[in-house]
Amino acid sequence: MELTINHLSKTYPNGVQALRDVTFSIPTGMFGLLGPNGAGKSTLMRIIATLLDADSGSVQLGDIDILKQKGETRRILGYLPQEFGVYPKVSAQAMLDHIAMLKGVASRGERKELVGALLQRVNLYEHRRKAVSSFSGGMRQRFGIAQSLIGNPRLVIVDEPTAGLDPGERNRFYNLLSEIGENVIVILSTHIVQDVKELCTNMAIINKGELLYTGAPDDALESIDGRVWEKSISKPELETYNQQYRVISTKLVGGKPLIHIFAEEKPEDGFSPAEASLEDVFFSKIFGLN
Repeated sequence: MELTINHLSKTYPNGVQALRDVTFSIPTGMFGLLGPNGAGKSTLMRIIATLLDADSGSVQLGDIDILKQKGETRRILGYLPQEFGVYPKVSAQAMLDHIAMLKGVASRGERKELVGALLQRVNLYEHRRKAVSSFSGGMRQRFGIAQSLIGNPRLVIVDEPTAGLDPGERNRFYNLLSEIGENVIVILSTHIVQDVKELCTNMAIINKGELLYTGAPDDALESIDGRVWEKSISKPELETYNQQYRVISTKLVGGKPLIHIFAEEKPEDGFSPAEASLEDVFFSKIFGLN
């Protein structure tokens, strides 16, 4: 199974062009969609999820034309948006039962068995009678995954799923997503580079509506190998280095800025080779350096 996106474009009524002739393919497994806020990721996800119409282009999942066959798409789609609402006093069990009924699971017994299995899978069974509105951020995200899996979807979309989660909940969420991605297409839309590094075998980078890279994370790292250099500097020096070099990232280490720059050859100014990271790839693509 493969999701194929061809020449997809979208401009909003206010003139903002969210997608510009985007073309790439997504195979079965975990696929990371990286980009800063406002890059066009959510627009792309909403189009694939049949919640937004494109201006032009096509999206094909197997033999389903997603832009034209919205009903067929929704039957095989699982979607976890960045934020989702719940009824204030409805339990997790009742909410999933209702969603299962809306997805066409008519038998009450079948729904009960399905809901129980899903709650077990996301480690929420002991909380099944609690209102979803009372759940912590991580519990709510796990509930969101449970609802997205109703109907055995062939395509699962998760939009910025780990924002606001503590490290423990984030790791549990990682494990759950990895398990799901063994058999279906899972698109993980995020601006957190670490999410993609730890989870995804393939990825794309998008910025200002344009596709900048698509391929394996390891191939992306190889593309900048030997061209990333680092140096610890003082804070007052930062502006000078920003003017003199192509600085792709800055982080504080021991209270001092550690800068990474992009250069074909080693600079003379006391820089040392840096082990390239996916974050370096991300910023080098965003800044148009590679």
